[in-house]
Amino acid sequence: MEKATKNTIAVIGLGYVGLPLAVEFAKKYNTIGFDINTKRVAELNKGEDHTLEVSSENLQKVLHEAKEMESNEIGLLPTSDVANLSTANIFIVTVPTPTDKNNRPVLTPLVKASETVGKVLKKGDIVIYESTVYPGVTEDECVPVLEAVSGLKFNVDFFAGYSPERINPGDKEHTVAKILKVTSGSTPEIAEVVDQLYKSVITAGTFKATSIKVAESAKVIENSQRDINIAFVNELSKIFNLLDINTHDVLEAAGTKWNFLPFKPGLVGGHCIGVDPYYLAQKAQEVGYHPEIILAGRRLNDSMGDYVSKEIVKEMIGQGQRVKGAKSLLLGITFKENCPDIRNTRAIDIYHGLKDFHMDVDIYDPWANQEEVKHEFGVDLISNIEGNTYDSIILAVAHKEFLDLDIEKFKAENGIVYDVKGILPKDIVTKRL
Repeated sequence: MEKATKNTIAVIGLGYVGLPLAVEFAKKYNTIGFDINTKRVAELNKGEDHTLEVSSENLQKVLHEAKEMESNEIGLLPTSDVANLSTANIFIVTVPTPTDKNNRPVLTPLVKASETVGKVLKKGDIVIYESTVYPGVTEDECVPVLEAVSGLKFNVDFFAGYSPERINPGDKEHTVAKILKVTSGSTPEIAEVVDQLYKSVITAGTFKATSIKVAESAKVIENSQRDINIAFVNELSKIFNLLDINTHDVLEAAGTKWNFLPFKPGLVGGHCIGVDPYYLAQKAQEVGYHPEIILAGRRLNDSMGDYVSKEIVKEMIGQGQRVKGAKSLLLGITFKENCPDIRNTRAIDIYHGLKDFHMDVDIYDPWANQEEVKHEFGVDLISNIEGNTYDSIILAVAHKEFLDLDIEKFKAENGIVYDVKGILPKDIVTKRL
């Protein structure tokens, strides 16, 4: 069995971000994957990943080496037992950083993960955070927890780093090893150690930031920039709709200029773009600045689901349809195409908007997990749409399966087809966003 490089890595959180990273490290290091979800750990130990971020083949390769893993052998050991973390000397925290119902950052998962690491922290260990945060969280919020639980002193007994995750769920081209990694450390020496650690598994290379706060800031503005750009084209869509101009035709024409940015209107959800701007806004407000553009973009993007549902109702009325009691089909509930991730999906806003008009709404999504959708939103997915006809059909997510769907077959007389993603043939679409 192959010998591991000297470090033992512990990845805390085995979700969409943590698992792919743990698998990459397990190819070269003795790697422990920790998650409090025992069901998730059991699934991974069987070589299965319901997020589909890691194939069963690739997962089983590293697990096979780990089943009787010794401390000096490569491989991945998924576990929920904190005691298994005691052999690690480098901890990488990849837990979620969500917002609450008032869009305020929730650091509880990060604090709990820090408490877990603090219980097994030893002299000389390094704790690296990957979770998206506002500038200062690593050193001002997480490190004090590590110190309090471990009894060790920061930058004397243990050290910290920050390397923001850039995983794009469902993207099989830009996988973790192929995305350039920003790194940082709490001292110049540790910054170099962290950089070299990631460089050993990230084939795309690394960029060493000048400080942890710089790396935190870089991450939070990456998605904030994208959010604002999408908000701009969403606003354009609303304007051009009032002018009876096809937004996609306008964007296609403008896109012929070499420096025009190719953003398209749509719903903005997921664990990053729909969340990160609120983290930056929170910190800005703490230091006395009220961000205008960032929050304006967020408000506009958060409003798009409700806007789409009202546009659908207008189109139905224009076709002479009765809205109350009408049957509607929502194609897609995940936050993006060809991915089972439902976190912070805004497709659900369309569902609620149509239900507010007393419509009967079916949701069909071959990628989403029915139990997760039921638990998260309290709604049931339908597993088959054959034999049904609908007064309105809304393509909310661009799953590849929907491109092959004979949508006309499911459309009732005078029914409408609303294409949020702008991917369906124009001749079958009543309206596009």
